[in-house]
Amino acid sequence: MSGEERRNKIISLLKDSNGPYSGGRLSKELGVSRQVIVQDIALIRAMGYEIDSTYRGYIINGRSECARVFKTIHSDEDVAKELTIIIDEGGKVKDVFVYHKVYGIIRGELNIQSRRDIDTYLTQIANGKSKLLKNTTSGYHYHTVVADSDEILDRIQEELSQAGFLAQLQDYEPVNFWGKEDK
Repeated sequence: MSGEERRNKIISLLKDSNGPYSGGRLSKELGVSRQVIVQDIALIRAMGYEIDSTYRGYIINGRSECARVFKTIHSDEDVAKELTIIIDEGGKVKDVFVYHKVYGIIRGELNIQSRRDIDTYLTQIANGKSKLLKNTTSGYHYHTVVADSDEILDRIQEELSQAGFLAQLQDYEPVNFWGKEDK
């Protein structure tokens, strides 16, 4: 794992944590020394992230993410193109889910944030016996995409539209996929 990949992983772990994340735990999970973690935290701070050091560990503040759900449809051959559009425009693909008329919402976590993540995902699909989740609903599926701003999400939406990947919501589909009014 390169230094940049490790720092991106640290950012992701801190953002997804419900509380402080200790340096020792980061060190163990990432297979590097505690001193490397301290240096990485300094570099992440230099990137503009606010990270507080507490006696129980690190907490990330600042940089809030914006999220949007995109309903898409495309062939299996276009999965890489769809994900690449999102990543190249500055988004992170948190998940993929389908709305099945019988089973309801079926969701899989992805957390794809780089082209390497896309390659890993596609390799795992190709080498396994499982099929893409979108194929349970004739190709229709959704992605929760997060980015640093709504402007980035707008660009992603425009690019997905130009590629012909966006699909319209139907009357029977739930609009509020999180079950909360504030999302």
